[in-house]
Amino acid sequence: MFTLLISIIIILAVLLILVILGQNSKGGAGAAFGGSASQIMGVTRTGNVLEKSTWVLAIAILVLSLASSAFYTSSQPNQFSSPNIENAKQQVVAPAFGETESVLPAPASTTEEDSTSGN
Repeated sequence: MFTLLISIIIILAVLLILVILGQNSKGGAGAAFGGSASQIMGVTRTGNVLEKSTWVLAIAILVLSLASSAFYTSSQPNQFSSPNIENAKQQVVAPAFGETESVLPAPASTTEEDSTSGN
C-alpha cells in the first residue's frame, strides 16, 4: 500500500509541475519577456481552471504524503548498518585496573606553600 501511495504522489507531482508550467504569467519577471501577450488574447477561463487544479493537486499530494506515513513499516528497528560498527561492537574491551591504579584521578599533592611560593 505504501508503494502504491508513493507512486500516486510521484504522478501527482509530475502533473503539478506540468500545470504550473502551463499557467499564464501574472506579471513580475515574466511580463518583461512577453508575458503580457496572453492578456491581449483574453485567455482567463483556462487560468482559473489551472489555478484550481494547482490547489487540488497540491492538497492531494499533502494528504497522500501524510497518509503514507500510516502505512510505512520498517522491517528493522535500526535500518542503518555498517561493518565498522559491527566490528567495533565485537572489539569492546573493558578497562582493567591493577591494585595500584584507580578510575579516580590521583589526589593533588601540592600544599599551600607550593601554590604561594610562586609569587
